[in-house]
Amino acid sequence: MRHAFLFACLLAFAGSSAAAAPAPADRHALAGARSETRTDSTFQLSSRDFQDGGEIPIRFSANGDGLSPSLAWSGLPEGTRTLAVMMEDPEGVSSKPFVHWLAWNIDPAAGGLSRGSVTLGARLGKNSRGTPSYLAPRPGTPHKYHFQVFALDKELALKAGSNREQLLAAMNGHVLAKADLVGTFTRRK
Repeated sequence: MRHAFLFACLLAFAGSSAAAAPAPADRHALAGARSETRTDSTFQLSSRDFQDGGEIPIRFSANGDGLSPSLAWSGLPEGTRTLAVMMEDPEGVSSKPFVHWLAWNIDPAAGGLSRGSVTLGARLGKNSRGTPSYLAPRPGTPHKYHFQVFALDKELALKAGSNREQLLAAMNGHVLAKADLVGTFTRRK
């Protein structure tokens, strides 16, 4: 009887420990919400091409010139050595989130990226179509696009053409601060 009671206690303890263990990373969460990018620090991110929460002009879509919009950052924390950019669409149909753009080892001193400047000496990763490039939006219904920029404490030794999961793994433990600029877009008829 005592052995049964002890066994039941051990099972209850093991069950409570398993419940308290952290859940595995949610692969469908935006990069900024993933455990690999956890930080309480933020900085300012803007674009001269659209306002946060506003509509992305057609020239930055697949129906226009397909250019990446400009991005500007300020207020980076001390110790920022490099930046990473991830543009994701949480409402993508073929993958969630749908990755439009991955770039890392961007020089923070540049203060931003100009229109169509997807690399600025950085390395590009694969978007959800499998190509290392900026993939302009082209949804038939309204979608939100998250331009997420991460301030990192080191340059990443990650080869060009790596994917989202590889980039997140390389960034893990090196994110000093992050910013998220959201734009909306829907294809016009």
